[in-house]
Amino acid sequence: MTTLAPSTSSMLRIGPHAVQPPVVLAPMAGITNAPFRTLCREFSGGKGLFVSEMITTRALVERNEKTMQLIHFDETETPRSIQLYGVDPATVGKAVRMIVDENLADHIDLNFGCPVPKVTRKGGGSALPYKRPLLRAILHEAVTGAGDLPVTMKMRKGIDDDHITYLDAGRIAVEEGVTAIALHGRTAAQHYGGTADWDAIARLKEHVPEIPVLGNGDIWSADDALRMMRETGCDGVVVGRGCLGRPWLFGDLVAGFEGTGTYATPTLKEVAVVMRRHAELLGEWIGDEARGVIDFRKHVAWYLKGFSVGSEMRKKLAITSSLAEIDAHLSELDLDQPWPVGADGPRGRTSGNNRVVLPDGWLKDPYDCAGVGADAELDTSGG
Repeated sequence: MTTLAPSTSSMLRIGPHAVQPPVVLAPMAGITNAPFRTLCREFSGGKGLFVSEMITTRALVERNEKTMQLIHFDETETPRSIQLYGVDPATVGKAVRMIVDENLADHIDLNFGCPVPKVTRKGGGSALPYKRPLLRAILHEAVTGAGDLPVTMKMRKGIDDDHITYLDAGRIAVEEGVTAIALHGRTAAQHYGGTADWDAIARLKEHVPEIPVLGNGDIWSADDALRMMRETGCDGVVVGRGCLGRPWLFGDLVAGFEGTGTYATPTLKEVAVVMRRHAELLGEWIGDEARGVIDFRKHVAWYLKGFSVGSEMRKKLAITSSLAEIDAHLSELDLDQPWPVGADGPRGRTSGNNRVVLPDGWLKDPYDCAGVGADAELDTSGG
């Protein structure tokens, strides 16, 4: 067990919402749905801010069935946080006004950080801040339409090392009334490879002292979060891949920031209980046990990382289709195994140095936004 030294308690304000400790669950496509948010909130005791997976503005405005399920929040979730993706200012504005008019959320985050090709090839995600006027127009529509709801944004350093955008984007955000900015210390070209540039987070904080800056990237433990705060001066942290298969990390983060306990070191038996509950929650949320278990499969390797579990058993767990099968397979494991040393390393995607797929001629002029419009909107949500 790791005993934590007391640390100064910090509070982050997102508009009217106090977030203490200043910890945010990063929106992750296919991951941060209602069941996973429930697990993370339970371990944190309800402390922190937990954001939905990415919602496409076009799909929301058109009331896509899958999207309307994704924006469902449990009655215990407060504040309710939605992340929106969009490239057309008018559509973004409609989506934001719909959220306000129908009381769908209490906080809106805008995605300018996604590096996946199907998003960047249309000029969205981490490609969009390169077009400064387009970024400004989207932020203006969102903030204007949101009224009293706080609007935040999440972004990366830029497209690649030759096209860095985060400082310009930060200044535009301040001028348009954005409440807070989260910066992932990588470029789109890096995807999730290499090491996050925490110095960039510090520079952004110096550049936009008017609003809170949150740091994101390479937070695998509560100690990492505390170190990021100390080294960069940021106002809060956003945790993404670090909580994959580790929802109890949010309990560690509360203990770390409040200096009131020890980090979780669950045995495999305790991990198995969380795995089973996760799968069950997914089935209840989807309304079909088999589909819920199938959706859970991608989490298996993350939960079991570091434990001595044979490849055949891992394969069995990764092809389950019922809770009974999960129960049977988990019961065959050596559940007395202690928490493995070194199990808190990187999880999820780690590839880097990728060519960023962009619209033709995208990099010719950062101020030419011709040809970017509603047809670039994704028609489905979830990344």
